[in-house]
Amino acid sequence: MTNDSTPEFLSSATTRRQLLAMAAVGGAGIATVAAASPSAAAGSGAGGGTNGEVVTLTVLGTTDLHGNVFNWDYFNNVEYDDKAHNDIGLAKASSIIKMRRAELGAASTLTLDAGDTIQGTPLAYYYAKIDPITGGATHPMAAAMNQVGYDAAALGNHEFNYGIDTLRAFEKQLNFPLLSANTVDWSTGAPAFKPWIIKTVKLSGSKPVKVGILGLVTPGVAIWDKANVEGKLKFPGIVEQAKVFVPRLKAAGADVVIVSCHSGTNGKSSWGDALPYVENASKLMAEQVPGIDAVLVGHSHVEVIDKATNAETGKQVLLVEPYYWGMRVAEMTLGLQKVRGQWQVVESAGRLWNANAVPEDPAVAGAVRSAHQKVLAYVNGVVGTCTQAMSAATSRYEDTPAIDFINYVQADAVKKALAGTPEGSLPVLSIAAPFNKLAAIPKGEVTIRDVAGLYIYDNTLLGIVLTGAEVKAYLEKSASYFQSYSGTGPVAADSITNAGGTPDYNYDIMGGLDAALTYDIDIAKPVGSRIVGLAYGGAPVAADARFVVAINNYRQSGGGGFPGVTTAPVVYNRQIEIRQLLIDWASANKVIDPPSFSSIDWRLVSNGSAITVTA
Repeated sequence: MTNDSTPEFLSSATTRRQLLAMAAVGGAGIATVAAASPSAAAGSGAGGGTNGEVVTLTVLGTTDLHGNVFNWDYFNNVEYDDKAHNDIGLAKASSIIKMRRAELGAASTLTLDAGDTIQGTPLAYYYAKIDPITGGATHPMAAAMNQVGYDAAALGNHEFNYGIDTLRAFEKQLNFPLLSANTVDWSTGAPAFKPWIIKTVKLSGSKPVKVGILGLVTPGVAIWDKANVEGKLKFPGIVEQAKVFVPRLKAAGADVVIVSCHSGTNGKSSWGDALPYVENASKLMAEQVPGIDAVLVGHSHVEVIDKATNAETGKQVLLVEPYYWGMRVAEMTLGLQKVRGQWQVVESAGRLWNANAVPEDPAVAGAVRSAHQKVLAYVNGVVGTCTQAMSAATSRYEDTPAIDFINYVQADAVKKALAGTPEGSLPVLSIAAPFNKLAAIPKGEVTIRDVAGLYIYDNTLLGIVLTGAEVKAYLEKSASYFQSYSGTGPVAADSITNAGGTPDYNYDIMGGLDAALTYDIDIAKPVGSRIVGLAYGGAPVAADARFVVAINNYRQSGGGGFPGVTTAPVVYNRQIEIRQLLIDWASANKVIDPPSFSSIDWRLVSNGSAITVTA
């Protein structure tokens, strides 16, 4: 059922307990399931009643690993760290998993993953594109997960990013099944992957328990990876498919039903009415589909320990999501009791473990070490050349080739994707923010890490449609980043930026692709009236003009509070990371030539006169 080997450094019970004490994050107290109390079960009489003993099944889980095995930041070539001092990677998460198995007994635990495994780091990219697993290489995530000893994993939407052939090659390399009940054949509607499995678990002092495990993925794959799946696969709704397959699991003999669901809990969707299904439907499923006992949640990259009450049965359903990148391990504890001869979950509790408290599992690390070294050489290797140095140091207050490069690549990707669509004839604009003042691409040889430094976040690219009036309103919001100032300077940049504490990443610069979008930002004027002379291709932008705007997912979903974007029609959304787009562009084109995509299109002015700004 699982890989029971325990690393030598975890063989001491004292050491395990010390590490687990440091790793404890928090949990939900045990809640009794409404359908059966211990006293009622104890008195259920002949024909299957028991003495009321409750036995425990434990489910351990990860999700959204996104190609992270080691606690390593490939783009900065250093050990990963963040403000909360989280650690990442499956090698760390595996230590938690194996410690809990040692504490609880491997025979009474199951280990699941909720998807988004083979995309997200250079380690994953390398074995999809540079030394592809379709050519015979072993995917490092397959090697790592096999060492952990998973029982099953659900598909995530990012599993489809590199095409179905890559996904099938990955599937073949695993020692456990990939599950998805709502990934179906385009023509027949039959499941294209195994929808569920039943595991027989031997709990101490009791007869075996049959645990059904159902996999589901957010149906947004149909939009985000349309180029890879159209005509091949369809993705019906999560609630809809659970209503079909949970009864089938029960009919097949499952005593307990666990869903590994790559879908968040908030009941919302990022695609408006583009699909008739909900993106984040895990909680809706628990509320609407009877027979589910617990849900391992993925997709939304948050920590969740929650309960939902099923509307039909009144029973509580446990939902746990363990953050992302291996930072946490989920634990779901299910108390089972025989009720009229049938196993039922009568109580459940969830908790999370923090992977930063433990060392990495040497078995997992050893299985991937050589691949890791290859990828380190790759990201530090030369990807091309640049004809002029580009620095982002002054991007907050003057038009720079560094930001123009980001906007050019984003806009170009969206335009090419929209060719032949109704929006394909619209002019394309793009927005980018000065995320990293230290970012610089040198003249001469350029590495992947140099390019990646321009875009330090994991944002993905979308295309939305805005009117001319909405473009101006957007830029007015962006211009509120500046302090009011009258005079032409010289003035220090720090004295006129970050008004009201606005961070640099909430100041957006907008540019045009096939023609220049030009404007002045007059910071002597009041907020809301600062954008002067807004023009596209030399002509004033009309209020009713229509533009496609390349925008990142953080901004489109409401981050920063920019007007118009959350309700704007989405015409492009393939869930491709912008950072990877920049790397791919540089790799494909070999030469970065700033004069070919950069020009001075916006100025910072005061009462119409240019301002001299010093660093």
